[in-house]
Amino acid sequence: MTRNEGLTAMDRGRIQVGPTVAPALLPTHPVRRRSRAGVVAIGAMALLPLGCGHHAPPRVGVRPAPAAPSAAPGAASDAASDAAPGTLSSTVAAGDSGATQHSARPRADTAVSHEQVTEQALRVFGDSTGASVAIGDSASATDSASAHGPPDAAAGPTWDIDVRSYATQARVEYFVARFTGQARDVFTSWLQRGSRYEPVIRAKLRTAGLPEDMAYLPLIESGYSPHAYSRAAAVGLWQLMTSTAQGAGLRVDWWIDERRDPVRSTDAAIRFLKYLKDQFGSIYLAAAAYDGGPGRISRGLARYAGDFEGTSGDDLFFALADKKYLRTETKDYVPQLIAAALVAKEPARYGLHVDSLPPYSYETVRVGASTPLAAIARACGTSLASITDLNPHILRGVTPPRDSFAVRVPVGKAAGFDSAYAALPLETRQAYARVVTRKGDTYSAIARRAGLSARQVSWYNPRLRPSKSGRLPAGVTVLVPSTAVVRAALDVPDPSIERYGSGGRQIHIVTRGESLGRIALRYHTTVASIMRLNGLRKSIILPGQALVVAGAPAARHRHRRG
Repeated sequence: MTRNEGLTAMDRGRIQVGPTVAPALLPTHPVRRRSRAGVVAIGAMALLPLGCGHHAPPRVGVRPAPAAPSAAPGAASDAASDAAPGTLSSTVAAGDSGATQHSARPRADTAVSHEQVTEQALRVFGDSTGASVAIGDSASATDSASAHGPPDAAAGPTWDIDVRSYATQARVEYFVARFTGQARDVFTSWLQRGSRYEPVIRAKLRTAGLPEDMAYLPLIESGYSPHAYSRAAAVGLWQLMTSTAQGAGLRVDWWIDERRDPVRSTDAAIRFLKYLKDQFGSIYLAAAAYDGGPGRISRGLARYAGDFEGTSGDDLFFALADKKYLRTETKDYVPQLIAAALVAKEPARYGLHVDSLPPYSYETVRVGASTPLAAIARACGTSLASITDLNPHILRGVTPPRDSFAVRVPVGKAAGFDSAYAALPLETRQAYARVVTRKGDTYSAIARRAGLSARQVSWYNPRLRPSKSGRLPAGVTVLVPSTAVVRAALDVPDPSIERYGSGGRQIHIVTRGESLGRIALRYHTTVASIMRLNGLRKSIILPGQALVVAGAPAARHRHRRG
């Protein structure tokens, strides 16, 4: 990936990199509902607690089979994780009224035949098992495992979000098939990129008291790309909108966009997810609200409260998704998350080979205002690409003006940095040449003399606007960047702009000290036009207010990340 490319999640309206991936349709088969609620620990993922199409499945407790003494602590319950798909190697435990009950650990003098176990399985599951079921003490589990190959010491994967109860949902199966079918190469590249960021994300989720497997949310959001950019102007691993990011304490301005920072954006997204989890009491409802907005989820739960009586927890998301209420994107959001978790935990099971990358690690140095990243790279004795890779949030190839700034450098490069930087030639440490405009000067003329484009020069002079004829005022200073600075810069839209939908509407988030006149000048429009687009009767605006500056008049905007 170059720094200017954006890789986006499939089906989410984001900029696509590489060929368009067609969906790999998975045939959906009718699934018989159980007449009794069974509790089973499943050895092969192909047979999981059964649901019916896109409806919320009945709740099924998935209990780990007793582990052999050699099993790792916290290992999954699947004693026969290497068994052929479709083989149950677990405990059939207590069902509800009318179901025959078996102890999870039967007494030593209790003889249970294979026929009895099969008969019980058929009563609970119908005829879909089609293979032997082993009863639940460690010896029986070992016997079952030996019938299908040597047992795995780790006994298979575990998740701290509930994937097993919903793995047979039609849309979950569809996305599993897609991620492992025609989209397998793209999905594999996402997993490989994610191996770099996942340790940081998991550690922060754990500290916040959230499930670590929510680390797969940026997998479906952006393919773990810091530079993913949606048509709604959501940015980064976690696809945050400008207003949401700023509300969560991130810096988003002309020079810095911390939505692209894997560390800072993760902090902001986790704060938002934790708030949503506390509000809804379900991590899947929180995920849906992260995508579609908490207001929509709250209104849906209130509207169908009578229908949802007796439904709770994560089941509520699937019950709500079954209504004709949520947008398709939000309906598919949790199924994508579950499918991603299933495949990412067992890529080899699906024929995917993922080469892990070194973890995202760095040291920090502090430099002065307007310091070129190229100079920092030279002082560190490393490549410019390694510095830009660690600092994807620095947009213009140079640190912001006016203030000192902390810059990430490769591990081991911070020691001796100050003296190495001070020893660099002055021209290497200077980001700009200063040119005073003459009458009739244009960005194009100034840029041509420096071997740059007019657009590149304008990046470093955001407050200097040419007239309609393209001429610049005479006697003003223009900052002309060095070619080294431009080489490290990102060609990205103004981070303050938010777009909604596909109608070309542009949104400006008001900052402190701005007026309608200044905003109108910035977007080459008029105060009257902005007031008309936003239905304003007075020219009073407030910091944080979202204003439509171009496109269709203001309406209830599609919610993205807050």
